[in-house]
Amino acid sequence: MSNPILQAQPSIPGVQGKEGKFIARGTQRGKGIAVFTSGGDAQGMNGAVRAVIRMGIYLGAKVYFIKEGYQGMVDGGDNVVEASWSSVSGIIHKGGTVIGSARCKDFRERPGRLKAAKNLVKKNITNLVCIGGDGSLTGANLFRVEWSSLLDELLSTGEITKEERDTCAYLNIVGMVGSIDNDFCGTDMTIGTDSALHRIIEAIDAIVATAYSHQRTFIMEVMGRHCGYLALVAALASEADFVFIPEWPPEPNWPETLCKKLAQERAMGQRLNIIIVAEGAIDREGQPITAEQIRKVVVDQLKQDTRITVLGHVQRGGSPSAFDRILGCRMGAEAVLALFEMKPDSEAVVVSLDGNQAVRVPLMACVEKTKAVAAAMAAKEWEKAVELRGRSFVRNLETYKMLTRLRPPRSVGGFTMAVVHIGAPACGMNAAVRSFVRNCIYRGDTVYGIHDGIEGFIEGNIQKLNWSDVNGWVGQGGAFLGTKRTLPEKYLPQIAEKLKVYGIQGLLVIGGFEAYQAVQQLADARAEYPMFCIPMIVIPSTISNNVPGTDFSLGCDTALNEISEICDRIRQSAQGTKRRVFVIETMGGYCGYLCTLAGLAGGADAAYILEEPFRIKDLQEDVLHMSSKMAEGVQRGLILRNENANANYTTDFLYRLYSEEGKNIFSTRMNVLGHMQQGGSPSPFDRNMGTKMAAKCVEWMIRKLEEGRNEDGSIYLDTPDSAVLLGIVRRQYCFTPVQHLREYTDYKHRIPKFQWWLKLRPLLRILAKHHATYEEDVEVLLEENLEEENAIS
Repeated sequence: MSNPILQAQPSIPGVQGKEGKFIARGTQRGKGIAVFTSGGDAQGMNGAVRAVIRMGIYLGAKVYFIKEGYQGMVDGGDNVVEASWSSVSGIIHKGGTVIGSARCKDFRERPGRLKAAKNLVKKNITNLVCIGGDGSLTGANLFRVEWSSLLDELLSTGEITKEERDTCAYLNIVGMVGSIDNDFCGTDMTIGTDSALHRIIEAIDAIVATAYSHQRTFIMEVMGRHCGYLALVAALASEADFVFIPEWPPEPNWPETLCKKLAQERAMGQRLNIIIVAEGAIDREGQPITAEQIRKVVVDQLKQDTRITVLGHVQRGGSPSAFDRILGCRMGAEAVLALFEMKPDSEAVVVSLDGNQAVRVPLMACVEKTKAVAAAMAAKEWEKAVELRGRSFVRNLETYKMLTRLRPPRSVGGFTMAVVHIGAPACGMNAAVRSFVRNCIYRGDTVYGIHDGIEGFIEGNIQKLNWSDVNGWVGQGGAFLGTKRTLPEKYLPQIAEKLKVYGIQGLLVIGGFEAYQAVQQLADARAEYPMFCIPMIVIPSTISNNVPGTDFSLGCDTALNEISEICDRIRQSAQGTKRRVFVIETMGGYCGYLCTLAGLAGGADAAYILEEPFRIKDLQEDVLHMSSKMAEGVQRGLILRNENANANYTTDFLYRLYSEEGKNIFSTRMNVLGHMQQGGSPSPFDRNMGTKMAAKCVEWMIRKLEEGRNEDGSIYLDTPDSAVLLGIVRRQYCFTPVQHLREYTDYKHRIPKFQWWLKLRPLLRILAKHHATYEEDVEVLLEENLEEENAIS
């Protein structure tokens, strides 16, 4: 089941369903949809609610809020309210759920479900979108299974008519998982998890300062009663020294291991230690491991000043991250399409995330798999429990264990590698360097850090990196090694000489489009310079996300969050001002990724990019559309423009256009965000991604070095697969030869010829109530996507 391409047609606006079925705009009249949130709240729920409402209205259905979850469904009355387009304006950036959530005992009993069924029938609602955890989704599926018998009972008691019974004969259910714990099997990420990680990392970053000042050990207790995802990823993203999670309990001698680790870190000059414990942490016998228990071990055995911080419900609070806003938008739209494509015998599905695709999976199969994790833990089958959590969880755990081993062994004459940055700085670079250095040193290899890119390389600004040199790098923005955009093409003899002098046998290049070009140039020059016949690998790192061969680059998630937060503040500045439109310029070079995704995350009314040409007629329609929305009660508008979207229709031009045409209707302000988008501290996503990608690079490089080693110990590799780019395609790590990527690259505009995120453009416009049409043909777009997938694979 693949993600639909939400593609409006030139003549008949609408959307494309998962099986090629075209759903024209306004064709679902007479159908009733209701959306509700149940169980614990999670950031991003409001984005999902907004998407359900607007996609439903776009397709012509009547869409309702059900307030206060299942309790509101049972109570009925004012709790079931028809929604309008403007009723979900200005909610995408809010935490929690604006329609409320509540635990409901009544719904667990049949009499409660009878009341709920009656309330839905009276509103002609036969399609439900449930946003909640596995308990809420299980309840929704039970409701669907019982629906026919509930209606028969209501008919027999005269509470509904025969006509109502026939009209509402079937109930369709689609679920979305809203849970900060990421404890639902069947999806890579649940709504709210990324935002919760942001809160945890913000707290840890703040505590690190005071811990460093007083040489303290801090024990952070995070949520995760049955799932250790938050604790595990937070540990990776914060350089924590130890983590306790329920799926992988420590060995019985964990107090000794913990104290040995902490003592070793202090002996190496570290002034602080961070220990993260999930609230559901247990030992191998299934007994709880508490923060107080851990504190007592550290104090009694090491006499360290140790403090406990319990984050609690702070993790549920605050504004949702850009990732959760976009995830909510995509899942909400997909949920509506799934409902309208269902048949009477269709099983309930849950919308989940698979790589960068929103997919539909059977609801109860996922619930059963989720329960299987608990069963494996109860049976003390820890490896099975970890495996059931999914590949991402397994990779996180493997990487964490690799980076936190007790001590680096002494060098035993291993390989010699180097790492260099080429291009603009981006958040996540330092995390990648730390991971690469420590993985190599642990193996007994030598690592050189090349400062200031190619220029530093040829000048000999090269430093041997030790274990302690990269302490504290994960949470720092920018690039400590320094970076420049200079390409190697003019300096090939000098670079070859430096490789020879330092005995460098493998090269990791971390950077953006320039890094990709640099490795291409080095690989192309191998015939003339044998010193380049070594394994070389690129980790794409750029906020523009414009490197071919990968769906995501290091730094773009941080940039998206920065743009979203700045846009939130800018719009809030107009809180007391009626009817104001903000025209904001984003970075990205010629690539519209930041502009498009920030538009989705910020609820933008339009986002102008190079990849989707626009004319003055389109701009005029957008201004008129903005005026009509203001008349409907919307108070603030947001227009985004990529910096190189059009040479003539500049940001200043757009500002003047909206100012003139919107005169007496709304006022207009302009902002150029500039280098603020490169971010201060990297997001949890970028920290985690950089750490894992660098670990993958070490594995690949060692494998290639072993393949290319000659009898005299020298390295010689000249095949294309020895100079690669490590990308994330869907949910897979792919090592693609940089020379093979040449034909998929638009060098003039420094972008890939195929960009997956362009499929989100129609969704952006639909959620903005945009009436403009598109020139792209669905068949062509599908063929291009297929060609890209075949090329990358």
